[in-house]
Amino acid sequence: MITSSMTESQNQPEVDAQSGTAADASIGSLGAPTRRAERPSKTRRKQASHDLQALGVALVELSEERLKKLEMPERLLDALIAYQGTRSHEGRRRQMQFIGKLMRGVDVEPLREVAATEQIGHTRESLALHQAERWRAELIADDDALTRFAAQHQDADVQQLRSVIRNARKDAALAPEKRSGRYFRELFQIIRAQSASNRGTP
Repeated sequence: MITSSMTESQNQPEVDAQSGTAADASIGSLGAPTRRAERPSKTRRKQASHDLQALGVALVELSEERLKKLEMPERLLDALIAYQGTRSHEGRRRQMQFIGKLMRGVDVEPLREVAATEQIGHTRESLALHQAERWRAELIADDDALTRFAAQHQDADVQQLRSVIRNARKDAALAPEKRSGRYFRELFQIIRAQSASNRGTP
C-alpha cells in the first residue's frame, strides 16, 4: 500500500504552492507561455489572392517579348503566355487562378513595379490621343484655334498646318462617299508629333 501511494504521488503533476494549480507543460523555460504564430485571417488571405490575380491580369496585357525580359520563374512565364493563347472565358478564368496560385511563391514586387509603369504609360498615351483628337476638331472648326495651338507649340510649322487644315475642311465638305480622309489623318499625325516634341519624347 505504501509503495502504491508513492508511485501515484510521483505520477501526479507538480502543483504550484501558491495557486494550487498544476504546472502547465506549455510554459517555456522563462516562465512565459508559448503561443502559436498567428495565421492571416480568411479575409486577408482572400484579398491577397485577389491582388495576385489582379497583378496577373496586368501582366498578361504585356507582349510575349516583354514578358520574356522580366525576371520570373519559367513556370509562371509559361502560364502567362498560355493565358494569352486561351480564347474561352472559362479557360481564361481557370488559367488566371493558376497564375495567381503560382505567384504566391514568387517575389512579386518587381513585377508590380513593371505593371504600374506600363499602366502609367498606357494612361499617358490614351491622354495624348484624346488631346490630339480634340486639337484636330478645334483646328478644323475654328480659325482662332491655330493661334492657340501655335502659342502652346512654338516649334509648330504654322504654314504647313494652315495648308493641311484647309484641305481637311475641303474634304469634310464633300459627300461622305467622296471623302478621302487623308488630310484628317495627316493633321492628326502632325499634332501628335508636335505634342511628343513638346514633351521631349522621341
